[in-house]
Amino acid sequence: MLGWFCLTLGVALGSALIPVISIEVFVLGLVSSEPAAPWYLIGAAVAIGQIAGKLLYYLAARGSIKLPPFLHDRLHRQRPPSRLRERWHARTKWLRAKVDLIRERCHRHPKWMAGTYGVSSVLGLPPFMATTVLAGLVKMPMPTFVTLGLAGRFVRYCVLAAFPAVFAHWIHT
Repeated sequence: MLGWFCLTLGVALGSALIPVISIEVFVLGLVSSEPAAPWYLIGAAVAIGQIAGKLLYYLAARGSIKLPPFLHDRLHRQRPPSRLRERWHARTKWLRAKVDLIRERCHRHPKWMAGTYGVSSVLGLPPFMATTVLAGLVKMPMPTFVTLGLAGRFVRYCVLAAFPAVFAHWIHT
């Protein structure tokens, strides 16, 4: 039992850092192959791994940890002007304005950000990665970030892990 718990924790951490890894598919595969695995332990392992991984994004957005020099230099270097870049900036001006508006609202209404982050941790909408970074940008208190994230992710993945058993019960009844 400790083996699959550690594996689940590792995959959850990896999926938090590398978004192309699907922890949902992993959880469904684990529950299908190990039906005796307690759904609440699976939910706990995924929640801990996900928040541990997202904590790095949160801290980087908050400015508490510095990006490696090759990433920092790449993001902040001065580029020569080009027509393509000017067109891109003109086309995405509205998006940048919306992001700035959301950031400003989050600063004015911290409870709104906490609610959005909490809903995102359960539903995944708005995208959890985006709300994680936004929480760091608006300097959400770390205890709030960790508590809401762990609770939401625990609920999300407990439901996902328990669903195959509920579905199997409905079929056999």
